[in-house]
Amino acid sequence: MSTSTTEALTGATSSAPSLPAAATTADGASGERSARRATVGIGIVLVAQLMLVLDATVVNVALPHIRTDLGFSPAGLSWVLNAYTLAFGGLLLLGGRLGDVFGRLRTFELGLAVFTVASLLGGLATTPTWLIAARTLQGVGAALAAPGVLALLTTSAPNEAARNRGLALFTAVSSAGASIGLLLGGVLTDVVSWHWTLFVNVPIGVGVLLLARRFVSETPRVGGRFDVVGAVTATVGSVSVVHGFISAADRGWTSPVTLASFVVGVLLIGWFVRTEGRVSAPLLPLALVRNRHRAGALVLMALVVGAQFSTFFLVTQYLQLVLGFSPVATGEAFLPLSLAIFATSRVSARLVASIGPRALMLAGTTGLTVSFLWLSGISTTSTYAAHLLGALVLNGVSAALVFMPVTVVVLGGVERSQAGTVSGLLQTAQQLGGAVGLAAIVSVYASQSQPGQFVPGVQPAFLTSAGFTLVALLVAAVVLRPRKPAPADA
Repeated sequence: MSTSTTEALTGATSSAPSLPAAATTADGASGERSARRATVGIGIVLVAQLMLVLDATVVNVALPHIRTDLGFSPAGLSWVLNAYTLAFGGLLLLGGRLGDVFGRLRTFELGLAVFTVASLLGGLATTPTWLIAARTLQGVGAALAAPGVLALLTTSAPNEAARNRGLALFTAVSSAGASIGLLLGGVLTDVVSWHWTLFVNVPIGVGVLLLARRFVSETPRVGGRFDVVGAVTATVGSVSVVHGFISAADRGWTSPVTLASFVVGVLLIGWFVRTEGRVSAPLLPLALVRNRHRAGALVLMALVVGAQFSTFFLVTQYLQLVLGFSPVATGEAFLPLSLAIFATSRVSARLVASIGPRALMLAGTTGLTVSFLWLSGISTTSTYAAHLLGALVLNGVSAALVFMPVTVVVLGGVERSQAGTVSGLLQTAQQLGGAVGLAAIVSVYASQSQPGQFVPGVQPAFLTSAGFTLVALLVAAVVLRPRKPAPADA
């Protein structure tokens, strides 16, 4: 309870001597119960957020075991990650809109139920197609549940102090989720089997669903229409582009299937842009991306996340298949990267204020490019301490230097009423950029790989990642340069 509220209640009590003591005691007990209910509600929502975040990485450590058990091809294995991120990113804006219209809690519960059932189905998978379908359904559930997390956090908090604590915990959970996912995935794969990297979501999801309605309040509804055409064209178009890259690795760049995938993807994305300019309630108001700086920052973020996905995908397999690390040791091997991101994030906000976002983005994209060039040199005789550790730390520090300033630029100058849409747009750029980038990099890797050997395709794959971040560096240098003041402004 805030100080002003406490003073107001104290004054009201002292000025009303006729108020029965029993009533005052009852009001106090009621307030304590409400505060406890709100605290539990915030905890429940944060548990769900942790589950959604860590699920993007929890299966990474299990990829070599999944490939062996289910018979994935080197390129096809990337669909285990991309099926989730494509559905999540493609439907994220629609999920936010559904929450506005039907209520955040109801949409959150629906999404969490879908996510939990899909996790159970994924854990039972015995074929590649089965697992990919389950991961896609997980992404659909996450897209419905995730947009409501922040709204439910703020509405569950009884006062501003509690709301700020909830937001701080949300940031911590989101930051730590990837690291926890890698460690948890390693333990589950090592101790039980890779199936439990998906089964673990089931008891958590059921528990949250049983408690959410009891401790979390529904948000007000806002009337409006749904841009279903926009959601479908954006998602299917992205899937088609990703399928084109994967097909290129298996069938070649001139294959009719590959070319058809790219053509369909480009046409659907063009249809999506045209739709957003015509419908009354678009998922993506085009005015938001006509701003050169915002559009450039979104492109930069998509490029960086696409390159980063290759780090998790390739290094995870290299550690186990070449260096002989166990799944648990593989998860621990990523701790320096995660700690570097966490530590650098603590100071990046102050750096943005002191030297500006563009300088940080230039430094971050340069560091990422160097880290990928460093990783491209690994071989069968490399060691973790000598050849990977330094590159992973540099990668983590550089990534953290990029994420904060990009967020500042994307959200800069946005009206309060559009902040949620722009935040969703940033998350969409991360998810879709990661999926398309990973597909392109894995396609390069698979085209150079040799049966029974992991290393031959690694060098060109990491060089491709370096190419992504080099383009991001050029975007920061050219597109995000400050505007020259007009004569009147001077």
